[in-house]
Amino acid sequence: MISRLSSARRGLIVTALGSSLTVSWASSYYIPAVLAVPMAEELGLSPVWVFGAFSMAMVVSAMVGPWAGARIDGVGGRGVLMLSNLVFAVGLGLLALAPTPVILFAGWAVIGLGMGIGLYEAGFATLAGIYGKDARGPITGITLIAGFASTVGWPLSGLMLATWGWREACVGWALIHLVVALPLNAWLPKGSERIVAPSPPEEDGPPPSRLALWLLAFVFAATLFNSTAMAAHLPGLLQAAGASTAVAIAAGALIGPAQVAARVLEFGLLRRFHPLISTRAAAAAHPVAAVALVIFGAPAAYAFTLLHGAGNGIMTIAKGTLPLALFGAAGYGRRTGWLNAPARILQAAAPLIFSAALTDWGLSAIWLTAGLGVASFIALLILKRS
Repeated sequence: MISRLSSARRGLIVTALGSSLTVSWASSYYIPAVLAVPMAEELGLSPVWVFGAFSMAMVVSAMVGPWAGARIDGVGGRGVLMLSNLVFAVGLGLLALAPTPVILFAGWAVIGLGMGIGLYEAGFATLAGIYGKDARGPITGITLIAGFASTVGWPLSGLMLATWGWREACVGWALIHLVVALPLNAWLPKGSERIVAPSPPEEDGPPPSRLALWLLAFVFAATLFNSTAMAAHLPGLLQAAGASTAVAIAAGALIGPAQVAARVLEFGLLRRFHPLISTRAAAAAHPVAAVALVIFGAPAAYAFTLLHGAGNGIMTIAKGTLPLALFGAAGYGRRTGWLNAPARILQAAAPLIFSAALTDWGLSAIWLTAGLGVASFIALLILKRS
């Protein structure tokens, strides 16, 4: 008989999965900012090549995401997430040993494989398999924890770099995967064990329309493009608006707290509403912030980062909760893998595209991301509740 877990065990599952995902994010997505330059210098490369290898890793992750989601649908997430820890450790080990750029690229390709089977999409699918349509709260919970990946990852990578070197830092992250993250994922429920009674088949409704799937894929791709472009070029954009370097850096530091605050709001107040409502608000946040920055210039720098950060924080949760609410839990993992594949590919190109726009257009480059935000909002208006 399928039994309900206590709220205490639910909290432990969220904490374990959120903590393991924090390690996965910190040791993949967030290491280039600290380790790319020393990697490039030792191998006689421009840092652009290392960031190019990282972009390739994101493309690899997009290619394997649908397979990982389908696998989690069939057998549960525990095994897939444990495999991701092993894959991350191998990729980081290749980086640590890389004698040539070819091996460096191979290491990043392996890390891309780990990203495709071990980041948020895999975590969301795992929770959907465990909790069914009740997974919204746990999904928000793991994003609250893993939202601190940069807060943990950047200082720890910097400490290992300063103490030992970049190769040893990669070894350190590989060991953290094996000693910390792997046991945490091994503790998750076995296989596809459900801890709530599954919904009757008719509750999931008819298969989603192609239009709905394409609209949601566009929303995820456009908003991830915006968040990646801002992550790479926010100080330069704010300086183009007239802000000083100090103000640009100080304002940029508010994005993290704004993301976490918005996720807390989603966990508390907004979860009473359909996820489509909070997602529409999140999509509108960046265009509104962009208009304020263009009209008021530097004085709006702080407002811009707070609005953008809050929208980005809620949108991260929406990538897990909105497909669940619109289309149901059946086939959730495979579906979210396909929905997020275009986003990963566009994410890889976002820093380069926005860099060119910022160089040629200055502050007017913000209309590119604002336009994508408006288009996303319109697409979400077209989508209907299930």
